[in-house]
Amino acid sequence: MIEKAIVDFLNGLPPQFIVVFIAMLPISELRGALPLALKVYGMPVPEAYALSVLGNLIPVPPLLLFLERVEKWLRRFSVFDAFFRWLFARTRRRTGEKIEKYGALGLIPFVAVPLPVTGAWTGVAAAYVFDIRFRYSFPAIVVGVILAGAVVLAATMGVFHAGLISS
Repeated sequence: MIEKAIVDFLNGLPPQFIVVFIAMLPISELRGALPLALKVYGMPVPEAYALSVLGNLIPVPPLLLFLERVEKWLRRFSVFDAFFRWLFARTRRRTGEKIEKYGALGLIPFVAVPLPVTGAWTGVAAAYVFDIRFRYSFPAIVVGVILAGAVVLAATMGVFHAGLISS
């Protein structure tokens, strides 16, 4: 598991830093950081939740503001050009209908549902692909991350398995 390798690499640093760092990464995001904070580091729920949400949101503003410039610069190299073609085509397939219909509001459930290859990073890609301005996309992604945090928290705490919430 990539999170374990990263945690081992960061061993010795404060757990709060590690949780924020894991939440910032595009693969693990909040979905990896929150269970780590609760189950491995034994953090109190409010601290674990806040650090995971904050860490997941740290890369969002720079990505929303600078993705276009970075993408254009990197596309000069064939490997990155191929990567961006793949990423944006995949993003259109996975988000297209909801984003085209609901605009920025369509980002909220896409970011909020804690499934693989959804989340803040992919929400940023969708906002970019569908040309949703920062002032609309950022609040939608924030709401989605907050909701994803609630779902991951409930799952981590065993709420779904305890029969308190039926799926």
